[in-house]
Amino acid sequence: MKALITGASSGLGWDMAHILHQKGIELWLVARREERLAKLRSELDGKPHILPLDLSKQENCIRLYEMLKGENIDILINNAGFGQFGYFTETELDRELEMIDLNIRAPHILTKLFLKDFVARNSGYILNVASSAAFLPGPLMSVYYSTKAYLYRLTAAIYEELRRKKSAVYIGALCPGPVTTEFNHRAGVSFAIKSLSSDEVAKYAIKQMFKKKLVIIPGTTIRLGTFFQRFVPTKLLLKISYNIQHAKSKK
Repeated sequence: MKALITGASSGLGWDMAHILHQKGIELWLVARREERLAKLRSELDGKPHILPLDLSKQENCIRLYEMLKGENIDILINNAGFGQFGYFTETELDRELEMIDLNIRAPHILTKLFLKDFVARNSGYILNVASSAAFLPGPLMSVYYSTKAYLYRLTAAIYEELRRKKSAVYIGALCPGPVTTEFNHRAGVSFAIKSLSSDEVAKYAIKQMFKKKLVIIPGTTIRLGTFFQRFVPTKLLLKISYNIQHAKSKK
């Protein structure tokens, strides 16, 4: 099998690369930081292919597909993304647009292009890395939460379309809660509840992906929270969400 992982230079992407490599899967690893990709390749016996690309740029997403469309990729993991903390009136517009490009446009483009090939041959796996944030309003991280909600809903809709066509192609959404990765530092937050390790989330995600589970939520606490929050009125949920976000701030 062959797998493409975006955002592979750290965190979940890094750990998923290790797990899939151990399974004997040929890897194409994508991220902006070439030196980190090179380090990862060296840890994996120099076997993975590395592609340093900034996927916040649409032309690089299309270029990536064009480079790999003849490789018969079996697994696409859309993991690249980042978050930003702050009041919507105070955060930088350019940074938010970059986030939308990376968190939404990139997985949208790659899913669209590779899915057509997967459907044509009636096989393949697509795992979109969303977040438990997809199920909540996100004051103080409004754009990030919104991007993850988009990715989750897109994934679920495509899943049903594939099911209706009786396709063997899988698509699912990974929706973890707090995970110990570089994301925390980049977004400028810390978590009030205990984070899961990136390695354990990655292992759980890959296991559930191969079981073709639509929504993958690691950790009992987050699964229970996700279930019960649907019974909470929206305005109360907004207050709770704000307080959770405010408690994360390092400022």
